[in-house]
Amino acid sequence: MRRISSLTRVAVGVASLALAATACGGTSDEGSGSSETTEGGKGLAIAYDVGGKGDQSFNDAAYSGLEKAKKEFGYETADIEPTEGETDADKEQRLVSLAKQGYNPVIGVGFAYGPALEAASKKYPKVTFGIVDSVVEGDNVASLVFAEQEASYLAGVAAAKATKTNTVGFVGGVDIPLIHKFEAGYTQGVKDTKPSVKVLSQYLTQTAEEGGFSSPDKGKAAAEGQLEKKADVIYQAAGLSGQGVIEAAAKEKKWAIGVDSDQYKQEALAAYKDYILTSALKDVGGAVYSLAKSVEDGKPLAGVQTFDLKVNGVGLADSNPKMAEIAGLTDDVAKAKAAIIDGTIKVKTE
Repeated sequence: MRRISSLTRVAVGVASLALAATACGGTSDEGSGSSETTEGGKGLAIAYDVGGKGDQSFNDAAYSGLEKAKKEFGYETADIEPTEGETDADKEQRLVSLAKQGYNPVIGVGFAYGPALEAASKKYPKVTFGIVDSVVEGDNVASLVFAEQEASYLAGVAAAKATKTNTVGFVGGVDIPLIHKFEAGYTQGVKDTKPSVKVLSQYLTQTAEEGGFSSPDKGKAAAEGQLEKKADVIYQAAGLSGQGVIEAAAKEKKWAIGVDSDQYKQEALAAYKDYILTSALKDVGGAVYSLAKSVEDGKPLAGVQTFDLKVNGVGLADSNPKMAEIAGLTDDVAKAKAAIIDGTIKVKTE
């Protein structure tokens, strides 16, 4: 039976880093040593999800946690890019290679690593493995999951307060249960705040392999379609594709809502920042760092680790000063957050 727990207050607000994209299949090792055993004394290694480093969102958030661990613990780290069209066997080999080289913990960033991480963790039972956004059984596996619907609810409150056309949009990268959580929370937050607001919803692809999380052009096209239908606030949960959503909204001087990282602060999105109303935060960096720290402390986490509003594992960014200029927005978001935490508001996941 897996151990289920909620972490106590995690490191939050980890600054998301604006990074240039690394070529597919590339590896970034920080340090020069190597070892062919699991006793090499190396530290945290992460294997990226589709979109890779430089997505200004999900993967970059994970990288921020790796950077924090590297700085604090002074050890060698590694981060590895995905390859186009890769199989579960390819992912498993990537994780096995990291464990074999002596990295500990080894984290698969994204639900797509589920089967591969389950197999790799059985081959290296003395290594701690982590997976973001999925649950994998194993005594040496920590499943790092988030209450995305709670942050998305707050984004919905903000959208309902900001809209002038009574029409807002949602763009999901891939039509899967994980992204349904974002849509469900957002729609509920909009409707609870202002029932008359219409929510347009679109998913870019049915599978990740079709580029739903890695195609800014698809995100841009979807946002343009919603803008034509009078949406003046669009929330995206689409990884790298979300950059296209933000670009399209900014071009029309409409609001975009970012995801995972505080996208208002992303250097690569600086040209559009005035139109990034807020971002639904998901502290992937804090979760990655927490697992690394637990291994460093000799008490590795295992089982399901849940990051929600109560532990500031999710939240809503307030970096854009224009939020405060919208009547009632800040107060209503604060009230909704308190109500979610105390259980008054139950946020849907579907």
